[in-house]
Amino acid sequence: MNAILTHNLTKNFGDIHAVNKLNLKIPYGKTYGLLGPNGAGKTTTVRMLNAIISKTSGTASVGGYDIVAESEKVKMICGFLPESPGIYSKLTAREFLEFIGELYYLPRDVISTRIDELLELFNLEGRENDLLEGYSRGMKQKVCLCAALIQDPEIIFLDEPTSNLDPAAARMVKDLISVLAKKADKTVFICTHLLDTAEELCDIIGIIIDGELQVEGTPKEIVVSFGAKDLEDAYLKITGASHIDDLLSWRNGNSNNRKIESKKQKKLRNSKKKSR
Repeated sequence: MNAILTHNLTKNFGDIHAVNKLNLKIPYGKTYGLLGPNGAGKTTTVRMLNAIISKTSGTASVGGYDIVAESEKVKMICGFLPESPGIYSKLTAREFLEFIGELYYLPRDVISTRIDELLELFNLEGRENDLLEGYSRGMKQKVCLCAALIQDPEIIFLDEPTSNLDPAAARMVKDLISVLAKKADKTVFICTHLLDTAEELCDIIGIIIDGELQVEGTPKEIVVSFGAKDLEDAYLKITGASHIDDLLSWRNGNSNNRKIESKKQKKLRNSKKKSR
């Protein structure tokens, strides 16, 4: 049985195919990384799998529940950190997390215990009673990670989980993801632009371009199959992205043109001197 299973999952926005016939089979206990350029369909995929937006066609199940017919059950077993999470700035961190816990119908004593554990884990102790409007971007990201984990979800969706975090906090989040997958048997679905993070954490990687899944496999399989030196090199080959040398080719071209023009002007000046 797969934690996440899709068959020809499609989402159109008018004439735009945001996600086109996506087929995924993600086993329980695995960490899956979905990579791709901006606008490739990563966030749209995650939002469909969390029953936040409707699909256009195809089927999908998360934790064995259909994302349409059993959308409430899907939401109850999933934790979701969106790329741009929303928080209530006039609440304290504790109040916000209590609110999230009550949305999942958790008992009050369980909510209180888990909030204390999460605040300690993310080094937010001593600030839990401050309004969120006074938090830095990194601290807000930590609170949103707490919110994604408070109901102890079976399946965790993280869209750019280390965004806005300093290196130490980002390292802690990476270690937490690894522990959740390997020791707590959680299924983790990550969307990220950080290829080193994906290579370190993910058991399986899928690369999506223009809404279509182009490549899927372990990081090592992808690197080997494209004759690349690392995942970044493979990603650049798959997506057709240019290296910096290619991006600066216009400058080299302009430089050569200026040299040619300069030679022409020099010849013209010399010919004028001779004519005098």
